[in-house]
Amino acid sequence: MSDETPDSLIPYDAIVQEALRAVVGRVLGEIVAGGSELPGNHHFYITFKTHAPGVSIPKSLCERFPDEMTIVLQNKFWDLKVEDDRFSVGLSFNQVPATLVVPYGAITQFVDPAVDFGLQFQATVADMAPPATEDPDNDEAEQGERAGVPKDDGSNVVTVDFGRKK
Repeated sequence: MSDETPDSLIPYDAIVQEALRAVVGRVLGEIVAGGSELPGNHHFYITFKTHAPGVSIPKSLCERFPDEMTIVLQNKFWDLKVEDDRFSVGLSFNQVPATLVVPYGAITQFVDPAVDFGLQFQATVADMAPPATEDPDNDEAEQGERAGVPKDDGSNVVTVDFGRKK
C-alpha cells in the first residue's frame, strides 16, 4: 500500500468552505429576522479581505487596511442586509458613518466571542492580494522558493473552532 493520498477529483475543500460561509449568512439572516437586535451577549467579529472582488468600503478604510479589516457587530450598527452571496451593514468609523458591502467569499474569519464560536476561512479568489510591494532580498520564503522548495500555502486546511470551555 502507498502512504500517499491520491488527489481528489471532488473539490471537498471548496465545498466545505462554501458550506461554512453559508453559516455566516444564516447567522446574520437570523439577526435580521429578529429585528437586527443581537440577542443576549452575542456579538460578532468579522474579518475580510478589503480588496476582494465585490467588497465596497470607503477609500479611506481601504487605505488604512490594505489587506484585511475586522469589523465588530455589537451595539452600533444599522441597515444590516443579508443576501445569498453578501451582506451590507452601516457602521461608524471615527464618527463618520459608512456602508460596507462584504461578499461571503471575502470573509476570512467569523467569531462570536460570547459563546466561544469561531470559523476561519481561506481566501477564495487569487486576485484578492493587496497591491504588490517590493520584495526584500532577505525574505526567507522567497529564498526557499528559489531553491526549489515548495511553499505550503495551507490551501487544504479548514479550521472550525467551537471553543471548548475548560
